[in-house]
This record gives sequence, C-alpha cells and structure tokens, in this order.
Amino acid sequence: MTHTQTPPSSTPTTEPSPTGASLRGLAAPVRQPRLIPLLLDAVTFEPGGHLGEWQQLNRDATIPHCIENLESSGVLDNLRRLVGSSDQTFRGLWFADSDLHKTLEAVGWESARGLAPGVAHFVDDAVTLLASVQEDDGYLDSWVQGSPGQARWDDLRFSHEMYCAGHLIQAAVALSRGCGDRRLLVIARKLADLLVAEFGEGARDMYDGHPEVETALVELYRETGHAPYLELAQRQVELRGRGLFSGERFGAQYFQDHAPVREATEAIGHAVRQLYLAAGVTDVYLETGDESLLEAMKCLWDSAFTTKTYITGAHGSRHRDEAYGDPYELPPDRAYAETCAAIAAFQWNWRMLLATGEGQYAEEMERALYNGIAVSTSCSGRQFFYSNPLQLRTGHDGTSEDAPSERLGWYSCACCPPNLARLIASLQGYVATSNSQGVQLHLLAAGTVRANAPDGSTVTITVETEYPWDGTCRLEVSAAVSSWELAMRVPAWCSEPSAKVNGSPLRVPAGPDGYVRVECAAGEATVISLDLPMPVRAVSAHPRVDAVRGCIALARGPLVYCLEQVDQPDDDLLEDIRIDPASLPQPAPGMSPGVVTQLVGEGRVFATWPSGLYGDPRQEDAAATHKTTITAIPYFRWANRGSNAMRVWIPTI
Repeated sequence: MTHTQTPPSSTPTTEPSPTGASLRGLAAPVRQPRLIPLLLDAVTFEPGGHLGEWQQLNRDATIPHCIENLESSGVLDNLRRLVGSSDQTFRGLWFADSDLHKTLEAVGWESARGLAPGVAHFVDDAVTLLASVQEDDGYLDSWVQGSPGQARWDDLRFSHEMYCAGHLIQAAVALSRGCGDRRLLVIARKLADLLVAEFGEGARDMYDGHPEVETALVELYRETGHAPYLELAQRQVELRGRGLFSGERFGAQYFQDHAPVREATEAIGHAVRQLYLAAGVTDVYLETGDESLLEAMKCLWDSAFTTKTYITGAHGSRHRDEAYGDPYELPPDRAYAETCAAIAAFQWNWRMLLATGEGQYAEEMERALYNGIAVSTSCSGRQFFYSNPLQLRTGHDGTSEDAPSERLGWYSCACCPPNLARLIASLQGYVATSNSQGVQLHLLAAGTVRANAPDGSTVTITVETEYPWDGTCRLEVSAAVSSWELAMRVPAWCSEPSAKVNGSPLRVPAGPDGYVRVECAAGEATVISLDLPMPVRAVSAHPRVDAVRGCIALARGPLVYCLEQVDQPDDDLLEDIRIDPASLPQPAPGMSPGVVTQLVGEGRVFATWPSGLYGDPRQEDAAATHKTTITAIPYFRWANRGSNAMRVWIPTI
C-alpha cells in the first residue's frame, strides 16, 4: 500500500469530549484525493432555504420519530434482554440492531450543530446499553447473542453480522467527528479488532452477504489511523466474488458474489448491496490508489447510470430480490426503486466525485436528492416510502407493506427511515469541496460556505437562491490574501446558463467537466450572478425503455413532476390522459415566482376503448375524447393528500 501522507493518529477515550470533535468531512480520505471534503461545520444552510428546511425537519421530526420507533419496535429491548433489563423475546428482523446504529449515526452528524437534551440522553443510554451487551472480545450482535445454538459468523449469507458491525462503526465515527464523543468509538474499535482477528490476512476467507462493512472499515481507518482496518477493507474487496454463496436459491448475484469486483462490469443483483459494495470499493481506491479499482468502478457506473437508473435517480426495477433488471428494463409501475438504493447511489457518487472531480457524479447526486430520495419522506417527516414507484394505478391494492399507496410510519424491515435520517443530518457535507486550485460548489443551496483558499486564508461564500424552485443565484465571495478559483457546477439540464462577475458577463457555458470557473482576485471581494433558466421540459426516455415508449415526463430545473389524481377532474382518470409535447403545462398563474409547486396546462382524455382488454386501436372513438385541464406537482410531493393514483410518464397525443 502506498500513502502520500501520514495517516492521522487517534487515541480513543472513554469520555465524551464535546470540544474535541475533528469535524472531518464525509468520507474524507487520508490519501490526497482529486477533491477534498470540507469540514462538517464549513457549510451552513439558510433556515428558510429548501435544504435548510429539510434538514430542520429531519432534526425536529425524523430523528425523534426514529428514536421513538426504536423503542416501540423492540430494537432496544432486543439488546436489553441480553443484560436482564427486558423480558421481551426478540422482535423484528435479525439485523434490527442496524436501525439503532443508523439512528445513532444521524445523531452523530446532527451533533455538530448541537443536540436537544432528550436526544443527548438517548445517546447516553444507547451507548451504555451497547457497552453492557458487548462481549469481552468485542463481539456485539443481539440476534446471535440471544439465539441459543446460533454460532457467530456461522451463516454470513444472511446473518448481516458484519453489516450491522459496519453501521455501528459508522455511527461511532459520526459521533466522534460531530461532537468529539468517542465512547462509541471504543466499542466500535473492539468490534473492528475482532473482525481483523477473525477475517484478516491468514484468517477466514469470508465476507458478509450484505456489503457495508467495507466502507465503514475505511472510515474507521480515517478516524483512527489504524492501518489494519484499511487492510481488512481491502481484503474484503479482494475476496468478494469467489462464489461462496452461489448455491443459494437467490443466486450469487443477489449477494454480489458472482464475480470479482474488477470483472463485474454490469450493475446487477440486489441494488442496495451492489451500491454499498461500489462505495466501499471506491473508498479502498481512495486510500490505496489502486487504479484498477477505479477503472472497474467507472465501468460499473456506466452500466448503472446509463442503462438502469430511473429519471428520478432511483435504482432497482424488480421487486423480486429488490434487484436491478436488464439494461433499459425500467417499468414505472413496477419500479422497486428502494429508498436505501437512492441513498447508496448518492453516497457512491460522492466518492466517485472525490476520486475524479468529474461533474457527472454531482449531477446524479442532485437528481437523486431532489427526486428519488426526497419522495421517500412525507411533509410531516414522520412517514416514509420504502419503494418508490413512478406510477400508481387507479384501483391499486395498497394494503401490502411491500407496495403501499401511502407512506408508512415504520416498516418490519425499517432500514430506510434511519438511513434517511443519517443522510439528511450530514447533507451540508456534500455541498462543496476544495483542492489546490480553490473551492468547488457541487450542490446549489441557500447558505454560507467557509473554506480555506490555497494560501490557507479563510474565504466565505454566501449563496442567495431559491433553488431548486428558481435558477437565479447570487454569490458574495469574501476577499482572500492571494488569487484563487471558485468552480460552480452548471447543471446539465440547463441549456442557456449565464453569469456575471462584479457586473461583467462571464463566458458560459461551462467547460467539459460541467463547471464554470471564476478567478477571485487577491484582496478583492467578488459578487457572482449565476442565472439558470428553468423552462418546463419534456423528457423522453431512451427508445429501448419499452415500458414508457410514446410517453414524456415533465421536468423543471432539477425536479421531476408527476400527475396525481387528486388534482385532475373527477371523471378524468390518469390512465386516460394524454399530453401534447408541443404544448406543455406551465407554472400555475399567481404562484410565487420562487416556488413552483404546480404546472397547469391542457391535456386530452381518451376515455373509450373496444370492450375487453384487447382490441383494434383504429376503433377508438375520437369523438368521445375531450379536453381537460391537467395539473402536475413535484414528484417528491405526491401522496401527501391521501391515497391517489399517480404517474410520471404521460402518454402523448
């Protein structure tokens, strides 16, 4: 292994140290990447801005909701029973510990902004409980520990033992970075040391059926500087794909065990497992510099994002095995599109962005964030989708937890709500980066960015915008001692961007990497006006996506829009509505220019068809068609007004 700088050292303590937080950024590599994450407190969202409001909702509603459900679902009692403080039998799925760990991670990232007393008490109680359950050699898994006859590591196909350990490690890193509380880090290191002893070089050649521990081990290495954690992560990556699980009825692809990572050229199998593994492999590349891993990830990315990603940034077209389908197999009504898969894709793209500096990865982060991730949470912050279809038919049976008509408060497999909580709590960490040239803005959001210019002096960038509703952005940049470069991503959806620097026009469009670059002169403040016009766009799918051939989707800025039955005339069912691509709906009259939550226009209803399921389309009675007014809303806001039919892809006239 080759490192370009000395790994950080860390001596874990057993007491919290609120002033001792490292505030290191998200997936911040030790080895110098192309782009460097900013510190956790470097970006502050404007409270009234879109991302600021979302993060506050997460703090006020989603995180407390997760904590409440850890109690009511039995997750905490599963641990308490091991120390005699609960007489409950095990409840939930065998990997339910991970729900606690992800919630603790969310609290850890949130702690960089301070915690409410009740949440702080939750951390104290949870860490104390985990410490009391952990065995002397570091082992910690409530399902295995509380199941007579269940041996450790005996069934890594399904046991999720290393998966749960990974989420515990990531929670410990978040608390350490967010507020300097290293108590959970002590627990995590004991567990990680056991993993090294059990699965390190010269030990068992085995890996978990659900990838996750790989990226967690790399993060623990970054936090502690302890090389064996990185070496184990690298070994897990190198072992993967030996076909150890190939005899299972789910198949080797489900477990990401069908091929070594350098030979797996197609995104395949269980979507979340695929994306978590890809993030872990990219993390290993970032610390080792093994270019063969990066090339493999670029190839895999091309498969996932050019042939298997929904317009909303969602992944996974098959309910069976929660899996990717064939290339261009993207049915809107049968989309599984698991929330956790969109989150995993967001996290993988972040790592690819750090590794390459290429704007296509930030593009996909934005697409997923505002659509495939945002749709999963209700306006209350307390109900969630697990799967996220792009069409819900009239008469849909939404009684199944697998495909409900409305968001639910919790799930028997509750991976998504705490996963959302941890992402949104850390969202500011994904906005910007720096390097030897200057600072790069990847996600446009109202707020303040504080970063170091290449000369080490601090610069402040204040962003005023109503993005994603409006494309007008004003940036005030403080003076620095020497010249430096500010790079701003110009979204690919914008066809006519323009910009001014201190009142003078700046040449736009951006360069081939998707960024427009501004030279900020030494000793001078800079004011930048960036205008990204947001006309309503008709988006067509690749012609090989048979399921939506002859349809268009409506988009404005980064947002995908949809039709919801509640907004249409009662007798005009969504299945009968068509649209003219030459006459698109426009922002509703009288709506605030900064927040466009409705598009209104004309459509036609084709309400007749020969009797039965099949007939001759030439017999369609054109005289029976009529005009109708159609209303489209942002996709992420559907299903907040009761159970309704919905569709993103609309047939054309």
